[in-house]
Amino acid sequence: MGKGILITFEGTDGCGKTTQISLLKDYLSKRGKPATVTREPGGTSIGDIVRRILLHSGGIALNSLTETLLYEGCRAQLVRELIQPALERGETVLCDRFADSTIAYQGYGRGIEIETIKTLNRIATDGLTPTITLLFDIDPKIALQRTSLRKNSNTGGENEERFEKEGLEFHKKVRQGFKELAKEEPERIKVIDANRTPEEIHLEVLGHLKRLLSV
Repeated sequence: MGKGILITFEGTDGCGKTTQISLLKDYLSKRGKPATVTREPGGTSIGDIVRRILLHSGGIALNSLTETLLYEGCRAQLVRELIQPALERGETVLCDRFADSTIAYQGYGRGIEIETIKTLNRIATDGLTPTITLLFDIDPKIALQRTSLRKNSNTGGENEERFEKEGLEFHKKVRQGFKELAKEEPERIKVIDANRTPEEIHLEVLGHLKRLLSV
């Protein structure tokens, strides 16, 4: 790998991570430090096709293992087509979700064996680990309220149908999964309280990245 930096943004749906990516990108751009922004699933032509299946499949019954493998396939394409080349050029990459999401959603949420997912993650990422991961933690009840308001107002965000239909207990499991990952890797995963204004959260994000990006 080159000298690039991979920053991943994680959390349950409705935690505000997409807003923070936008704020950070603008902040860096104004200081002459442009960043490449991508997302999971998606980020490539192939990945965007699979994204529609994963997030907007409506009434299609998608097996949990099939779902997991589709995410891993998207990730393998994204890493090799976009992320690795950007890092080798010395760029900063901001990624909306990455391997941790699969462990939290498909592992803790769906019940797929955690070690199996970790093995698949290593294969899909070619061993690539984020330089730092920002985990935006929020009560699932509040997060679901946010996604519902966003959907009804049609003012941004995607209608991620399949996950919006999951009950509160599922989202609690996902949140707990993220927390367990943060306990395992506290040096990489920084937990941020997402129950605040975007501006307050942005300041904390910058605090975590100050040394890393010299901003």
